[in-house]
Amino acid sequence: MDNEGGGVGFDQFVAERLDRLLRYATAIACDKHLAQDIVQDVLMRAQNKWDRIGAMDAPYLYVKRMVTNDYLSWRRRRAAREVAVERGELAKHVPSMADPADAHAEREAMRARIAVLPRKQRAALVLRFYEDCSDAEIAQVLGCAESTVRSQLSRALQTLRAHELARSTTLGVHS
Repeated sequence: MDNEGGGVGFDQFVAERLDRLLRYATAIACDKHLAQDIVQDVLMRAQNKWDRIGAMDAPYLYVKRMVTNDYLSWRRRRAAREVAVERGELAKHVPSMADPADAHAEREAMRARIAVLPRKQRAALVLRFYEDCSDAEIAQVLGCAESTVRSQLSRALQTLRAHELARSTTLGVHS
């Protein structure tokens, strides 16, 4: 995970990090428009405090935590329940595979699976597998202990496995 960015101006920070923040927010929110709203709100608040945030060792991690907190905020609960069905939103950020139809179907199915997870479990899962963060980095972003991160990841994976097993049983597929 990239922790660089200390001592840069706000405009330079936004120019260098906006795409990553939008991708991250889109992955945890499963909704491009909600993600854009979250990042916009966070950057507006960060700009007002940039003298303090920009002087930090890792302003990107701090801003990423702001995005996470805004997503987890009670103000966004209603909007987060409405998961966008827009096909291929994450496809823009993933290298193409041999058969694009398979790739779209797989991403859509995974997004639907992840969307049923509780918010903190979804955020932890995205940070681990999408952002490739360590337990310590996830704990810092989510504002919790590393043991809580491991617990959230374990529960999320257990839920995903249970849903996959139920789906396989329903479809009569045996692994």
